[in-house]
This record gives sequence, C-alpha cells and structure tokens, in this order.
Amino acid sequence: MEVEFVNTAWALVPALVAIVLALATKEVYVSLFVGILMGALLVAGFDPVATLDAIVNDGMIPAVADNAGIFIFLVLLGMMVALVNKAGGASAFGQWAATHVTSRVGTQIAAFALGVLIFVDDYFNCLTVGSVMRPLTDSKNVSRAKLAFIIDATAAPICMIAPVSSWAAAVSGVASDLNVNGIELFINAIPFNFYSLLMIVFVVGLIFLNFDYGPMAKAEIEAYKNGKLGSLGGDVAVKNTRASLWDMLVPIIVLIICCIGGMLYVGGFFGGETAGSIIDAFGNTDAFVALPWGSLIAITFAFLYFLARRLLTLREASDSFVSGFNAMVPAILVLTFAVSLKNMTGLLGADVFVAGLMEGAAPGLFNLLPAVIFLVAVFLGFSTGTSWGTFGILIPIVMPIFSNDPTLLIIGISACLAGAVAGDHCSPISDTTVMASAGANMEHVDHVSTQLPYVITMAAISFVMFVIAGFVQNAFICLPIGVVLTLGTLIVLKKTVGKSVKDLGPAKVIDPEAEVAQA
Repeated sequence: MEVEFVNTAWALVPALVAIVLALATKEVYVSLFVGILMGALLVAGFDPVATLDAIVNDGMIPAVADNAGIFIFLVLLGMMVALVNKAGGASAFGQWAATHVTSRVGTQIAAFALGVLIFVDDYFNCLTVGSVMRPLTDSKNVSRAKLAFIIDATAAPICMIAPVSSWAAAVSGVASDLNVNGIELFINAIPFNFYSLLMIVFVVGLIFLNFDYGPMAKAEIEAYKNGKLGSLGGDVAVKNTRASLWDMLVPIIVLIICCIGGMLYVGGFFGGETAGSIIDAFGNTDAFVALPWGSLIAITFAFLYFLARRLLTLREASDSFVSGFNAMVPAILVLTFAVSLKNMTGLLGADVFVAGLMEGAAPGLFNLLPAVIFLVAVFLGFSTGTSWGTFGILIPIVMPIFSNDPTLLIIGISACLAGAVAGDHCSPISDTTVMASAGANMEHVDHVSTQLPYVITMAAISFVMFVIAGFVQNAFICLPIGVVLTLGTLIVLKKTVGKSVKDLGPAKVIDPEAEVAQA
C-alpha cells in the first residue's frame, strides 16, 4: 500500500469523484467504478497488477461476502413482489386504494405512516414500504422520486430515534465498547437528534402544504401532468378478477411478522445463552441473517398460498421467481459497487484522516463543538456512504472531549448521530439510499438528485439548532424552536420557489403499459 496517500485527504477523493460524476452524468455504475478504480490506484501506488488485486480482493469480493445476507433478502423480496403482482394482489390493492384513499396527500401520508411503523431496520423499511405503496402512489400519479424520498426519510432517520431497532443496537454496541451504558446514551440523545426529529416535521409539512421545489417539483409535475412516474418498469400490476385486497396484504403481513420474528430469534429472544428482553434481542440480532431467515419463510408461504388460491399455476409462480430476481439486479450491482468504494476509502484511512481533523478542531470551540461535530459527521457520512461507520468513528472521539460536561456530551453524541444520518441520507454510495431507490423501483441517481435539496435544507436547519443547543442545552426549549424554524422555512419555500401540482388541473390517467415502454 502506498503510504503517502494513506490517512490523508486523498482518502476522500475517490468517493467525492464518484459522487460528483454520478450527479453530473447520471451514470451511476460508471461513476462508482471510476471511484473504485481511483481508490485502488492510490492504494496500490499506481501499480497495474496490485490495482487489479485491490479491486477484486479488497473491494468487490468483500463487498459481496459481507452483504450476502442483504443480497439474499433483496432477491427474496423481489420474488415476493413478483408473486404478489403476478397473482393480481397488487392490482386488487391498487383498485381498493383508489376508492378509499382519495387524494395525493392521503396517499403520501399513508406511505409516511407505514414507514414510521416499520422502524426496526432501515433495509426492511425501504423495501417493504416501497413494495406495498407503489400501487397506491401510482394510482394517484405520485412520482417514484417522491415515494423514494418518503421511504428514505422514514428509514434511517426513524431508526435512529427508535430504541428498539438495529440502529439503536449498533450505537449501543459502539458506546458499550467504551464502558458506557449504550442504550441509555442512545435514549438520552433522542431529544437532541434534530435532523431525525425535524425531518418528520419537514415531510409531514411538505405533504400537507402540497408543494415541492427543485428537481422534485419537476418530477412531480411530470408524473401528475404527463403520467411519467419515473418507474424502471417491470412492476405493472397484473389484473386478476379472482384476486382480492387480501392477496396483497396477507403475504406482506406474513413477511413483516416473519422478519421481526427472525430478528428476535437470531437475537436470542426465544431461548439460548443470550435470551433476554426484546430490547436485548434487537441489540444482539444480526439483520443480515434475520431478514433472509424471515423472508424465506414468507416467500414459501406466499408460494403455497397463491397455488392454493389457484391464482397462479406452478409455471407462473416459477417464472415470477426469475422476474423477481432480475428486478433486483440493478440494486445489487449498485450496492456491490458502493460497498467496494467504501472498502477503498477504508483502506486509504479516511476514518483516521477525519478523526485527526476532529481532534484538532476540539480545543477552542467548546460550545460550538456540537455544530462542528454535526458538519464533520455529515461530510464523513456523505463521502463514505455509511451512517454506522461514521458514528463508529466519531463516538469514541466525541466522548472524551465532553467527559466533564454530561449535558454537552449528550448533545455532542446527538450531533454525531444526526450528522451521520444526514450525510448518509444524501450520499449516492449509501446502501440505505440504494435500498430506497430499489423500493421505489426507480433510477438511483434520480432519487439522489431529487432528494438532495431536501436533505440540504434540513441539514442547514439542524446545524443552526446544534449551534443553539450548544448554548441553551435544553431540549424542551430547542425542539419547539426547531419545529417553528422548519415550518417557517417550508412556508417561505412555498411562497418563493415552491410548485404545486394542484394548480395543474386534473391528473393524467396513467396507462401502465405506456409507462413501462417509457421506462
């Protein structure tokens, strides 16, 4: 490994190049591979053979091996969606929703509410909410970009304020390694996690004020006025007169129950040496094992259920497995490249470089330090595409800084967690962002570009709040200020740059076949 590039600013260059290229060219695969290649060249000191070895052995093979469980879950969920669609369940659900959820606002709120309810894991959240809500949002001409944003905004941000979640377990684990009660620290940090909490206010406010801005406004207008949802295709609801609403709901409910049961089982809730409370089980679980465990049971049930209902023949069910797998190939490819790029930045010591910056900035900025920590976490999360990696790096640095001030310690940890989520939320190489794109079945780079202005808006508001919190140090005062600031910002945006589809007249009736052809 070329030492001159390790633990320096060069460690962040490959990821930044990939991100800029992806946003500029809209070619996510090529952009990610260019970033991987640049990282491998720096790791290998520009030696061609060593570069190839780094790409394959240090980048792609570990990326596939470490994420095999999520790949399996992706494939199984893709098969589940294809089965439900082929059986006519998705079409029946869409027809029911069209008569019971009568507005675009109600549709988006339904997607938001489901995202909040599925708080135990971000991957599970993204893919399940997307699969369930696509027929409903499509029926109301809601763009896939808006759906992906709602999915993404209720994935990591919600998981980061849910004490019973895989994210709480991850934070607790990092803190516990430092001889601190991790779950207590996590719970105490929730009231100051401004990005996650205010993102809820932002999404609900945006939906009820019924406007959008930036690239999202263009996507929404195209969906509403011209019927161009932005779908990748392949998920047109198949009509079956014998199918009912329950043919959509039953398999999904079984999936949710089995996946949550799988997380509890893997976490030792049902017995064994690690048996304990539900919180303990989620703290000990491994989502990469539990989600495939639960989804395998669920898809077996769905297969037998549809055959018993005579909604599918054996041949049609088998064909659904193939089409479901094919539908998830783009997400698997993006995730493989994104994790490979993370591996390159890890080999180059991006964490060591940022840690050094953080420690150097500490002495003279004590009350402003939460805001500084937030910015550093945003930058690190955006550059590396990982929330868990970001707070894993920063928590051990933040804790000693505030060792003599318990209140600022909580605010500092909150800033670390909030910044990690914000950076990850807008990063093209984030696995959670990839999952949100997959859940909405849309182009990944389009999801990133439409979501980016919203994330920047909330990151700016959160930064201001951490500046205030560093001096006020009272969540009961800071949170109302944050809510007022968020709603005030939304009102100003609506009056200045906002655009609303309600001013365009009746929505175009979508022809599903034409949408597929356009995709």
